[in-house]
Amino acid sequence: MMKMYDVTSSIYEGMTVYKNKPEKQPELKRVTNGYVTETRLELDVHTGTHIDAPLHMVVEGDTFETLPLTNLVGQCKVIDVTTVESGVSKTDLEGFNLQKNDFVLLKTKNSFEKEFDFDFVFLAADGAEYLAQIGIRGIGIDALGVERSQEGHPTHKTLFANDIIIIEGLRLKEVEQGDYFMVAAPLKLVGTDASPARVLLFEGLQ
Repeated sequence: MMKMYDVTSSIYEGMTVYKNKPEKQPELKRVTNGYVTETRLELDVHTGTHIDAPLHMVVEGDTFETLPLTNLVGQCKVIDVTTVESGVSKTDLEGFNLQKNDFVLLKTKNSFEKEFDFDFVFLAADGAEYLAQIGIRGIGIDALGVERSQEGHPTHKTLFANDIIIIEGLRLKEVEQGDYFMVAAPLKLVGTDASPARVLLFEGLQ
């Protein structure tokens, strides 16, 4: 029997945002006229669960519409690295038998945090280089950033240079390590450096 996991962060005023910055909070403006209600949403494209485009960290980098949607639908591997305390390194990844074209989702202790943790677990630069050498097609993580405290943002730059998709802000608390079918559906934005996305994992679907 097929089981579905929605691993997307909910979007609402007061939600967890990167570094708790007020300017990153979504704003919902509701207008009611009789029985008609319409809401205007002001949203940072890096809100909640989202997918980065190279423009985010590369001067004159490719914008969001250049990312192939086919890379966001298909098999993925959730790997449990909840014992890692800081950066997920090459050493942490070597035992998982990762293969070329895998889409790897890192389940870390971040998935169990409700508030923003300034010491969130991230993908270390050597971990990104290792994944690039393997030739994975994408990486997802349960933090609002795939890296922190690395001067020059080498993790992002290595991943982008190797055409590796980056998904941030996943919620993997209820998901066990294993193989899943992923549908990561971003908004069809043009000219941006990222897009919010709804990400679903299916168990038992080939």
